[in-house]
Amino acid sequence: MIDLFTWPTPNGHKIHIMLEECKLPYAVHPIDIGAGDQFQPEFLRISPNNKMPAIIDSDGPDGKPISIFESGAILIYLASKTGRFMPASTRGKYEVLQWLMWQMGGFGPMLGQAHHFLMYAPEKIPYAMDRYAKEANRLYGVLDRQLQGKDYVCGRYSIADMAIWPWTRSHKNQQVGLTDYPNVAAWSERMAARPAVKRAIEVLADRRRTGPHTPEAWKNLFGAGQFKKR
Repeated sequence: MIDLFTWPTPNGHKIHIMLEECKLPYAVHPIDIGAGDQFQPEFLRISPNNKMPAIIDSDGPDGKPISIFESGAILIYLASKTGRFMPASTRGKYEVLQWLMWQMGGFGPMLGQAHHFLMYAPEKIPYAMDRYAKEANRLYGVLDRQLQGKDYVCGRYSIADMAIWPWTRSHKNQQVGLTDYPNVAAWSERMAARPAVKRAIEVLADRRRTGPHTPEAWKNLFGAGQFKKR
C-alpha cells in the first residue's frame, strides 16, 4: 500500500496519474496547503522542504517502508517499482528523464511564477507579468516543437507526459492560447481522454479552491507562514 500525501494541484496530479495508470493501491491523505498542513511536524518528517506531494511505500525496495518527496523523484521511483512508463533502453530512458527534468526545472517553476504575478501578487508589476507570460509562451513553443509528429512527448506515453500535462490545464492563467500551439493542443486532448487521467484529476477535486485566498491561506502560501523558520 502507498500512502499519498497530496493536494489537487499540478504537482499532486502528476502522482495521481501515475498511481491510477499503474493501478497501484493507495490511500489519500489530504495536505491542505492553504491551511498550513505542509508545516506540520509529521509531514515535515517525510517532506522536509514542506512541499507536497510525498509518498510512503510500505513495501519499499528492501521490503521496508520508504518515504519519498519531490514529484519527479516519486515518478521515477514508481516507474522503477512497476517497470512501466519508462523505456527499458538507456537511450529511451534518458530521453524521458531529460523531459522530466525540463518540467521540474523550467516548465513548472516558470508557469508557477506566471500564475503568481499574473493572478496572485498583491500589486501588479508589469515587468514581472510580461516576463513570465513571455517565458510561458516560449516554453509552450519548445513543447510544441517536441510534439511535432508525435502522440506523446517522447513518442510513447511516459512519466514525462504525466509530469508536464497537469501544468497545461491552466494555460489561460498563464496568458497562453493553445490555438498558437496546435501540437500541444492535440496532445492535451489525448491526455485528457485517458481513463486513468480522468480518474486522477478527480482525486480531492472537491477540495479545490473556487474563490480568492483567505488571509490565512495567503500567509501560508505566499507570506510569513511560508517563510517561517522551522
